[in-house]
Amino acid sequence: MSSTPENPRVVVIGAGIVGCSLADELTARGWTGITVLEQGPLPAPGGSTSHAPGLVFQTSPSKTLTALARYTVEKFGSLDVDGVSCFHQVGGLELATSPERLAELHRRAGYAASWGVRGEIVSAARCKELWPLIDESMVLGGFHTPDDGLARALLAARAQMSRATARGARFLDRHTVTGIEQADGRVTAVVTDRGTFPADHVVSAAGFWGPVIGRMAGVDVPLQPLAHQYARTGPLPELSGATVEASKPILRFQDRDLYFREHTDRIGIGSYAHRPLPVDPFAVLPYDEARARSMDMPSSYPFTEEDWAPSWADCRQLMPALRDAEIEAGFNGVFSFTPDGMPVLGESRRLRGFWLAEAVWVTHSAGVARAVAEWMVDGRPSVDLHECDLTRFEEAQRSPSYVLERGARQFIEVYDVIHPLQPMERPRPLRVSPFHARQQQLGAYFLEGGGWERPHWYEANAPLVDTLGPLPERDPWAARHWSPIAAAEAKATREGVALYDMTPLRRLEVTGPGALGFLDRMTSNNLRKKPGAVTYTLLLDEWGGIRSDLTVARLAPDRFQVGANSPADLDRLLRHAPADVHIRDVTSGTCCVGVWGPLARDLVQPLTPDDFSHEAFGYFRAKETYIGHVPVTAMRLSYVGELGWELYTTADLGLRLWDTLWEAGRELGVIAAGRSAFNSLRLEKGYRAWGVDMTDEHDPFETGVGFAVRMDREDFVGKAALARAGEPARRLTPLLLDDPASVVLGKEPVFVDGTPAGYVTSASYGYTLGRCVAYAWLPAGLPTGTGVHIEYFGEKVPATVADEPLFDPKMTRIRR
Repeated sequence: MSSTPENPRVVVIGAGIVGCSLADELTARGWTGITVLEQGPLPAPGGSTSHAPGLVFQTSPSKTLTALARYTVEKFGSLDVDGVSCFHQVGGLELATSPERLAELHRRAGYAASWGVRGEIVSAARCKELWPLIDESMVLGGFHTPDDGLARALLAARAQMSRATARGARFLDRHTVTGIEQADGRVTAVVTDRGTFPADHVVSAAGFWGPVIGRMAGVDVPLQPLAHQYARTGPLPELSGATVEASKPILRFQDRDLYFREHTDRIGIGSYAHRPLPVDPFAVLPYDEARARSMDMPSSYPFTEEDWAPSWADCRQLMPALRDAEIEAGFNGVFSFTPDGMPVLGESRRLRGFWLAEAVWVTHSAGVARAVAEWMVDGRPSVDLHECDLTRFEEAQRSPSYVLERGARQFIEVYDVIHPLQPMERPRPLRVSPFHARQQQLGAYFLEGGGWERPHWYEANAPLVDTLGPLPERDPWAARHWSPIAAAEAKATREGVALYDMTPLRRLEVTGPGALGFLDRMTSNNLRKKPGAVTYTLLLDEWGGIRSDLTVARLAPDRFQVGANSPADLDRLLRHAPADVHIRDVTSGTCCVGVWGPLARDLVQPLTPDDFSHEAFGYFRAKETYIGHVPVTAMRLSYVGELGWELYTTADLGLRLWDTLWEAGRELGVIAAGRSAFNSLRLEKGYRAWGVDMTDEHDPFETGVGFAVRMDREDFVGKAALARAGEPARRLTPLLLDDPASVVLGKEPVFVDGTPAGYVTSASYGYTLGRCVAYAWLPAGLPTGTGVHIEYFGEKVPATVADEPLFDPKMTRIRR
């Protein structure tokens, strides 16, 4: 098979639903040199697709996963095989049998409205109408989504295989991959037991075999296969006479970790209620050997009755019709989990041309395939995939034991009511700053991010709560992982001085003769400033989308410190760096204390030989100096809207830096403050958080960070696209909730004139303002003072479009 840049040779490993969908999407875009290799027989090769029950619930807390599921429903609904549709749109129904679950369903209905999925909260009586077999007395209500339904995964795979084949793709079964060949950092071929296949691109869509393929390529695949119980009843008298596969909505009984679907006159039941059953992907039997051992397929393990018994009792309680029924068949089906429950997608930097499309469930399969095909052919997916990017995990999160433990926990929590701030309990602590011991002594309440223990408030500050006025009482959901101490810490920052642990923020060192030119070309602002300058800038893609926001400090002519967001930032810079530029992640070997508040200068000036006056050390400037005995890089930045500095030093001197500042600040009333206060303060100033308020789906001008773009300078990545952009149709808009007692948390739908018009990104109570602040993506042109409503657990909360920045618009508190 010949290769051209316009039609490269692509080998897809795995002919499950993802591999078949990807072949269809690639060939539809003109890449016809596609070979799909499968170790089992087609069309049912024995992986997860072959046993998937096919339930597609589109609504997710993740906007990305919802978008991927919506496309899957759209596409599979347009496909058929011999007149049989590949998607059976029976709808979905989630039941609440507890007040907590009913509240959660209201929150899920909010997600649906935010992300554009039809859905409504319905009464127990309506649930009974939709599913007559349930015991209505157990049910408090439900969430009905009429466009959800059953994906016929094997049919969808066949339909897409047929379309891709007609365009030139080939599918070869009974080909076991034994190696991945490479040269000069690029993939060159896939080796199988039946020959070698040259390739310009290789995509691992091998499902739970992903780690096996990854090891051959030298690419880490943080994925843990687990077995999941699925059973089918015998014929039920209540369903006798049924002539269609299913007539009722797919059903979730999440309070007992169960789901149900019809199989004509039988019911299929899946359970997540049992103990995690991890599977070693390197020990999974080949197809023929599995069949020889009386297994239906490699992904189908023997049913474990002891695990099933408690779930069967719960099923019979919910559906009295099952009390006289028997289980006709059951198996433990293997599928993939990751440490955060998201897919693993993208191209490896270490082995160019080697792509991952792993840990993908049928629900998101066609959406993932389209996104990966766009990424490969066009250079960019049309949906933000940063939550799925293969680079998102830190090195500390990639050990096999971590992936196993977190993957198993994802299985346990798959139907749990999870608060957006709720961390997993183990393994913790994993990453701690040098200040951790002092933070523990101060009673820090730790949450986790990127493996880091991050203080959200300190119990040592509890006495300060008495100095506050009355705070609005929070509802039980908003009160989780929150304390009124956060309000006291925010007040102390505004009035005095506070120390913030900023160590988890990523720090990159960029050096070399070409460092300035490289960073200037890769980012949107002007970096050609004298050493000592600090610049807020954006890392854009070629379409003008915001890949990240960066703080770049020029410490010497050819040495820069870059404040970044995620491992993806490092990966992107390394992909494009020329030979005369060296990039090093120094986060783990360094630490940072933010010293902020009107008394910040009173604290640091006596400790340093340098002049920290406003005239000598202006805003967005950097100096290498000393704080006591500790060498530091001091940057005059503030993400809380107050005077102050970020002080960086090496990890070995971090504790000494903290103690020096703490001791000197006693007479000034210094406190340690946490992320909860930080988030409130930064939203009062309107500072955006990448990955939350803005992603590569957004450009700088609609996001409100156009000040970080210098269109009058030489070419930079994304400039041409921005020059072509018209007036934004939407904007990131600040809202103030009208009622001082109201609070929202993020991802809620926003209604304009009674119609869903956007969604909240970030929200926090603004303790200085006495109102909850929410930023939301809304139609452009809404004038200040426009009234809107935010739906919070089914209640319409009034809010008003506001001017920004909401606090200190003239920046007098920072620049003094």
